[in-house]
Amino acid sequence: MNVGDRVRLLTGTEEGIVTRLLDSELVEVAIDNDFTIPVLRREVVVVAADESKNFNRAAPTYGPGQQPGRNANASKKDRSQVPKPTAARATPTLAEALAAVASSGPAAAKAPGGKVPSAGAAPAAKGLFLALVNQSPELLGVTLINNTEADVLFTYGEETPARPYRALAAGQLGPKASTKPLAFLHLKDFETWPATVVQLLPHRHNGDAAYELINKRQGFKASTFYSSRRSAPVINADAYLFQLDERAAAAIAPEKLAQEAPATPAPEAAQAPAGIDAAALRTQLTGDAPAKPAAVVAAATPKPAAPVLAPPHEFDLHFEALRPDNTEELSNTAILRLQLDAFEDALSRALATNMHEIVFIHGMGNGTLRKEIHRQLSRNKDIKFFEDSRKEKFGYGATLVRLK
Repeated sequence: MNVGDRVRLLTGTEEGIVTRLLDSELVEVAIDNDFTIPVLRREVVVVAADESKNFNRAAPTYGPGQQPGRNANASKKDRSQVPKPTAARATPTLAEALAAVASSGPAAAKAPGGKVPSAGAAPAAKGLFLALVNQSPELLGVTLINNTEADVLFTYGEETPARPYRALAAGQLGPKASTKPLAFLHLKDFETWPATVVQLLPHRHNGDAAYELINKRQGFKASTFYSSRRSAPVINADAYLFQLDERAAAAIAPEKLAQEAPATPAPEAAQAPAGIDAAALRTQLTGDAPAKPAAVVAAATPKPAAPVLAPPHEFDLHFEALRPDNTEELSNTAILRLQLDAFEDALSRALATNMHEIVFIHGMGNGTLRKEIHRQLSRNKDIKFFEDSRKEKFGYGATLVRLK
């Protein structure tokens, strides 16, 4: 099961699209466009494309700009994917056929619409984009676009404060092409969006040069995100567009590759055990020095890892408790992020030190912090259960977490 797969719930008739893989047992499914729910993998099944043949109903695949869930609960037959009949094409003349053969071949890159670029046209040096395309008003699909004439090998991953890097997809993107959505982002969660990390390696078949790897980390800020919306190439749809190759990938000549290749290690150096000075050992074996123990290279002593300290049994998440000496003005979003970071750190330390339970004091407020904490706890497989703690003391302002 992958991101973008269309699935059906086994316990109902609802259908949706997988927008995120939460862990080994949970996936996030978007139903009716913007409504997303976490579901156990064993409770959903992938909708096969063969349904359109066997049951005369469509099981569409979603590309950039298409909407998931539009026909999820439709009772009528969906013929939106049935191809329309095309008009018969006139038989080409002999001159047209010869011109088509001369301009075709394995190296000819066709532009959208089937047009073949002229032989004198210069190949595009830049044109790799990250596009966030609306799948629905609130759901965006993350897509890579290659608007050049070269093939591109790519990897896609995400960075979050809780997880430095998570690899999500890899593959090859042809000329003038785009990927299917590699991930999905919700506008309502804009403040907590991960940063995307993309690696791109252009490649030309039978080319005379190799190219340097392009590494791009793209974060999102409200001040620049909403002004980036424009028409995206190749897919010909409006999208939030970010260029990944502000500078074209530099070509590496073959002679430069040969110069930068690492030298082949000497046989004795390759066979010498780690920690032994090969030069001193060779000197003793040839008789040029009195026999004595071979000089041992002192290995660097690793610094001992700092011990993990268990958090207090009652962990206060109030901003005043976390930052007692704070003097700067912080927005509500920044304060919430600080409290969630403290919660995640305390929970990980509690699990690492084998604590049986811990109480998080989050207060009442508007309920946002409590709701987010409960959402994260419900997705953590290391949690036995959680409940409101000691209502006579905290009311609904604290949560007791029992750990496995």
